[in-house]
Amino acid sequence: MDNQTTEQPAQSDPIVENTTDQSQTSVLSGEQTQNNFQDLIPEEYRGEKSLSNFKDMNDFVKSYLSAQKIVGADKIPVPNKFATEDDWKAVFTKLGAPEKPEDYKYSFKEGELDKDLVASFNVEAHRLGLLPQQAESLIKYYNDFAEGNAIQNEEKAAETRLHTENELKREFGPQYTKRLDQAKRLASSTLGNDFLENTLLADGSRLGDNLNVVKAFSNLAEKLSEDEVVKGDSSSYMTANEIEKEINSLTEEGSPYWIKTHPNHQKAVQEVFKLRELLNG
Repeated sequence: MDNQTTEQPAQSDPIVENTTDQSQTSVLSGEQTQNNFQDLIPEEYRGEKSLSNFKDMNDFVKSYLSAQKIVGADKIPVPNKFATEDDWKAVFTKLGAPEKPEDYKYSFKEGELDKDLVASFNVEAHRLGLLPQQAESLIKYYNDFAEGNAIQNEEKAAETRLHTENELKREFGPQYTKRLDQAKRLASSTLGNDFLENTLLADGSRLGDNLNVVKAFSNLAEKLSEDEVVKGDSSSYMTANEIEKEINSLTEEGSPYWIKTHPNHQKAVQEVFKLRELLNG
């Protein structure tokens, strides 16, 4: 019997068909498919401009939730040009304006603000519909501004007073104290101290510190020197000649002024020194 070799038909490699869809392949391969958000929008709404800014569903959901919160919030309509004061008052009340002027409360210390001024301000603040924090901010600004002005005015007054005193000392010399005292007496008796202290001139100086005003009262007092109003205690004043005579008397030869061992030596030296200071203004 012949040996017959039966050849087995060659078996081809099995063909594995790729039946996995694209989305499965993407998941298995670790790749993520990014869908175009615009493709998810129904055809009839794709032309809406308000939807063109969304890149993905996450942005859309955030926007939707935010809109829902706004819809649920308490809304205040803005009055138009025909609105009355009552319409605006209703808006201010909803925003937090107090019902009465007396309801404004501030954090300032007791006595830091003028009560009458604050009460007047509260009435106007309530009429304008100011919120409590706005009212307090305005009062604080005004208070700081007023304090700054007060400090500047005091500095200006002190500077003017010093200038006036120096000029009068230079002009009046040893008669400075006498003439200034007489001028004060006359000014106080005619105008009053309050008027002199609280009246401000155009240059910012007080009336009682103004050089020309003081000199005018001094000159007038000189003419009325015998009047009891300006005379005062004349015995406490000395003229330049009287001062010189006193100095000469204290420093005459043989006086304690020249004898260091004399018990009145130091007293005489001090007295002469004071008189010479007075003489030189």
